[in-house]
Amino acid sequence: MSSDPRHAPSRPRRAGGQDTGNAGAPRERRAAPQVEPADLERLLEPVVHAAGLDLEAVRVSPAGRRRLLRLVVDADGGVGLDQIAEVSREVSGRLDASGIMGEIPYTLEVSSPGIDRPLTEPRHWRRAVGRLVSVPLTASGDNGSSGSTPVGRPAPMVTGRVLVAGDTGVALDVDGDRAEFDYVELGPGRVQVEFGRVAEDPVDEDVSPAADRAQSGNGGSQDGH
Repeated sequence: MSSDPRHAPSRPRRAGGQDTGNAGAPRERRAAPQVEPADLERLLEPVVHAAGLDLEAVRVSPAGRRRLLRLVVDADGGVGLDQIAEVSREVSGRLDASGIMGEIPYTLEVSSPGIDRPLTEPRHWRRAVGRLVSVPLTASGDNGSSGSTPVGRPAPMVTGRVLVAGDTGVALDVDGDRAEFDYVELGPGRVQVEFGRVAEDPVDEDVSPAADRAQSGNGGSQDGH
C-alpha cells in the first residue's frame, strides 16, 4: 500500500533530552548563573555606605523570567525617599559596570527595614530608642545562670522600652524600673506594635517599606540587563 502523503512523518523520539530530528547541533538550555548574596554585599556595601546608609540585607529570588534583587538599607533617623532613589541609581550603575548579575534580566528593589526586623546589632538597638521591645534572655542573662536552656523550655522574655543603647549594651524601662543588659545577654529583639503612640513617637515617621516600593517605579527600582 502507498502511504498517504497528507500525513506528515512522526517526529523522531528524543534521546537523552535532545531532539534527534534537528539537523543542527542540539541546543542546550543554559541555567541562570548563581549569584551569591555575599558577593553582592561585598560589591554594593561601599556604594551604600558612600550614601550614608547601612546595608542590612541582600536577597536574590526568581521572578518569572527575571530575577528580583532586594536590598534593605537603613540609617539613624530613618531613610527618606530621595535617599532610596539616589542609592538605587548608584547601585544600578555599579551592578551594570561589574556584570555580576550576568545576562539574565533583573529588577532592583531598595527599601528600608520593616518593624519586624530583628534587633541583632548595636545600631539596630540604637535606632529603636523609645520603642517597646520584647527580647529573649540568653543563658548568661537568666539571673546569672550558666549553661543552655533546657530542651523544650522557652527562653525567658523581657519586655521594656529602650532608654539608651550603646556599643556593648542597652538599658530598658521594665515596668518603671531601669534594667541594663549587655548584648551578649540578649537574643534577637523585636519591636512591639503600639497603637495610639504614633503622634508621640517620632520613629513612626520613618519611611515604610511600602512607601519605598511605591517610589521604586520612579527611580527606586532599576531593570538590569
